[in-house]
Amino acid sequence: MASPSVFSLFCLFSFLLGMADAHYFSQNFYRRSCPKALSVIRTAVYKAVAKEPRMGASLLRLHFHDCFVLGCDASILLDDTATFTGEKTAGPNNNSVRGYEVIDTIKSQLESLCPGVVSCADIVTVAARDSVVALGGPIWSLKLGRRDSTTASFSTANSDLPGASLNLDGLISAFDKKGFTAKEMVVLSGTHTIGVAQCKNFRGRIYNENNINAAFARSKQRICPNSGGDENLSGLDGTPNHFDNVYFQSLTEKKGLLHSDQQLYNGGSTDSIVETYSTDSTAFFTDVANAMIKMANLNLLTGTQGEIRTNCRKINRS
Repeated sequence: MASPSVFSLFCLFSFLLGMADAHYFSQNFYRRSCPKALSVIRTAVYKAVAKEPRMGASLLRLHFHDCFVLGCDASILLDDTATFTGEKTAGPNNNSVRGYEVIDTIKSQLESLCPGVVSCADIVTVAARDSVVALGGPIWSLKLGRRDSTTASFSTANSDLPGASLNLDGLISAFDKKGFTAKEMVVLSGTHTIGVAQCKNFRGRIYNENNINAAFARSKQRICPNSGGDENLSGLDGTPNHFDNVYFQSLTEKKGLLHSDQQLYNGGSTDSIVETYSTDSTAFFTDVANAMIKMANLNLLTGTQGEIRTNCRKINRS
């Protein structure tokens, strides 16, 4: 008679454990504690993107550069102090990552509405999703309940964020380190369908590489001289303020702006994936939504881990 009782207790424990997990991380996490949280984030993002369309790509990139270091924990938002070095001044982020002020605005609004409830990590995650939607891209469902880190990693930001100079093998390896397949790497790279790049990041490609459309290279050389103008900007594809599949079409025409972009279509193992997305925007939208959900769940802090920062730029005890 003991066995059924033990089994029943095991089932009850498993059920309660599952309920606890759902409480800590679910789509309805703020339904009671801050029911207007998502609308506040969406409104602020739409306003920021309407004022400056480039901000949509900036907020998406902010999310990526957060998640690929320690996880989606808002570590990228922490400012340096006399005794603490954050991630903002790491090579891939310094004078490059933007959108911090938009996150500050949203956090301030939410602290007035629901003090100490909505994490900076959730704000960054939802803002990235809403930015894509604002620029014509797909929407996806997000579980919420992320908590904020109390640390950051300058060294991991320098080592783990994939750079514009990587070859295909390096890209596949960098994404594999975070649990992504080669196909997911390609589809996430496709978010370069929005945004711009600085001249210093594509100068080598437009002056030195052969797998590039000659007319395209000349047009970019007018923006980016051989020397100087390091911060001059060019769209990553022909429609940098609209989320579409033009990025993949550009790659098939040898018009990838960054070296790492064109590596996706350069006679290698990912060519067929690029070709599919270049002609099927529905497939791209479906797959990028799924890959973004996966990225948004990297190495999360939930439950009693971490904290809910009052100010996204500093930990609460500082």
